[in-house]
Amino acid sequence: MSSSKIYKINVPCTSANIGPGFDVCGIALSKSLSLKVTIPQKPTEEGVLPKIIYTGLDSDNVPLSPYKNLLTRVALYVLRSHGIQNFPSQVIIEANNEIPFGRGLGSSGAAVIAGVLLGNLLGNLNLNKSRLLDFALMVERHPDNVSAALMGGFIGSYLRELSPEDMSAASIPLAEVLPEYPIDAGPNWGKNPPLPPKGIGHFVRFGWAKEIKAIAVSPRFELATAKARGVLPDNYSKKDLIFNLQRLAVLTTALARSPPDPELIYDAMADKVHQPYRMTLIPGLPKILTELTPTSHPGLLGICLSGAGPTILALATHNFDSIAQDIEQIFKNEGVEVDWSVLDVDERGSTVEEIIA
Repeated sequence: MSSSKIYKINVPCTSANIGPGFDVCGIALSKSLSLKVTIPQKPTEEGVLPKIIYTGLDSDNVPLSPYKNLLTRVALYVLRSHGIQNFPSQVIIEANNEIPFGRGLGSSGAAVIAGVLLGNLLGNLNLNKSRLLDFALMVERHPDNVSAALMGGFIGSYLRELSPEDMSAASIPLAEVLPEYPIDAGPNWGKNPPLPPKGIGHFVRFGWAKEIKAIAVSPRFELATAKARGVLPDNYSKKDLIFNLQRLAVLTTALARSPPDPELIYDAMADKVHQPYRMTLIPGLPKILTELTPTSHPGLLGICLSGAGPTILALATHNFDSIAQDIEQIFKNEGVEVDWSVLDVDERGSTVEEIIA
């Protein structure tokens, strides 16, 4: 093969639904999905599909066909949306994953963002971040994870109210935006995809006190987002909505203040919109949310479900191991094994860098 250009794409994991911020707040954290992308400048053969090499967590469960893998399916969607029908020839994609699948740390959101960045790179499209987010939101319909993964830091986001025409485009079923490719999928499958409206999602970065780290305690079972959403009610009481709105207004400022106020943050991270309804899906969650407090565990600021769960996210300034071990023990008493780690907030967000050999 002749000379190639090599790039690194890095996308952080995320935690969403922070405290009362259901479908609003996300945080980028210091585990990542990274891609090493080798693009030959003058391919020796035409029409050779990308070769995918996948290592790291859950790598045995990842399809390596470019028509099946989420990364390359999203990349192909971006390319075809810009009139580029096929992948460049002889591309090599080496993915390394640190994000557990299906445990509430944004694994699918990271893959979608990585795919959008990959499509932007392979097509030399030079899309700005707002447009990159539009493409991500056509695949992953909730902005909290993908906005945080793309931008980094502590993010608040919302979906714009669209015109009827744009709404119909944004409401196209995911199966049509990103079709499940059949076994015999080839270069003519899934052409002419629907284009995303412009400016679907909007976001803002909140401040984050440098002392605060996140303890992610992940039970060793997967919880499908669809199942976790299925237990939520269609309607909420005015009292519960006011409860969450009041705390959310306080929390977004409280987490930026240094030194952090444990009592204020702990109370402001309470939620009545999704956590009460997901208690039955995660053994030990009721105890964790009530028995660990800043008084019982100095350094602790607050606890919440990470995304749809089952990972528990505890924010703290010190005493990290002790807090994690006590959460681990509560799970162990329920017969659930866990993995845990202490994570920093990733302020950079997603990056694409050329590697000079």
